[in-house]
Amino acid sequence: MTDAFHHLQKRKRIHEKHEPYPHPDKWKRLLDSLIYVIGVLGPVMALPQLYLIWVDKVVAGVSAVSWGAFAFIAIFWIIYGFVHNEKPIIITYIGWFIVEILIVVGILING
Repeated sequence: MTDAFHHLQKRKRIHEKHEPYPHPDKWKRLLDSLIYVIGVLGPVMALPQLYLIWVDKVVAGVSAVSWGAFAFIAIFWIIYGFVHNEKPIIITYIGWFIVEILIVVGILING
């Protein structure tokens, strides 16, 4: 939730002062670059869950409803990212959406 509120505040402040891109502060430039790596790593961290579901066919304790809800929420984040042209949000949530749908389908097939 914090990220969403941070972005809202950033959108409010954009009329007051634009930050240059790439940012002159090396730490902000580094963070701007690393966010893409982190955005990809998040969904990658769910690959062991996908492996258990699709290869080992273990679905005990995995909720299709929860993962389906996560996928539904990801759709709104993707739309939000496109509307506000926020590439890190778009990349991250497209990755999550793919993983979440694969988990739901795997649960339904193997459950």
